[in-house]
Amino acid sequence: MNNKYILISHKLCPYVQRAAITLTEKGLGFERVDIDLANKPDWFLQVSPLAKTPVLLVDGQAIFESAVICEYLDETTSSHLHPEAALERAQHRAWIEFASATLNSIGGFYNAADELILNAKAAELKTKFTQLEKQLIDGPYFSGKNFSLVDAAFAPVFRYFDVFEQIADFGFFTGLPKIQAWRQALQAQASVQTAVSEDYPALLSAFLRARHSALSALMQ
Repeated sequence: MNNKYILISHKLCPYVQRAAITLTEKGLGFERVDIDLANKPDWFLQVSPLAKTPVLLVDGQAIFESAVICEYLDETTSSHLHPEAALERAQHRAWIEFASATLNSIGGFYNAADELILNAKAAELKTKFTQLEKQLIDGPYFSGKNFSLVDAAFAPVFRYFDVFEQIADFGFFTGLPKIQAWRQALQAQASVQTAVSEDYPALLSAFLRARHSALSALMQ
């Protein structure tokens, strides 16, 4: 491992994708090491206090939590992905937190025990996207022409729906043209495309089927 940056990851972790996208957008070469979270190696437990991914090793020193990793990379290298103005930067940080909250809602959706809860979680997600639609300006990205850390945070959010939409039509993005355009722009971004392995859709589908949830029942 000779790279300055080593990203310890799990193939399905959306927070890993944030870090990978940020590293790529900033043109930073890195090595990626995938681990099995069900069978964590001892060396990983020594560098990850929370036993979670992602972890970024910088010259052998560990940083954990995706938001912290992305902020560190942006602060210590050129071509910043955060806005220069402090107020706008704070607003972007708030929307990154909103992305994390949306990921939590996605977890509630695919783990829903029955159809009633599934529909309620789908409505919760639609409400979040409706709120987000009101914040978007002329794209292609969150704040216009420049790709930002908010985009890096939401790209893994939208990726889930590529698989969800193959299961059933929940109307998540119906009537939300700005969200749909933003999602398409992120899908086309090279850094977003390379943030996951080619088998990601199959791995996610297998993961969802194994949940024994209302959503997995629709997949049978």
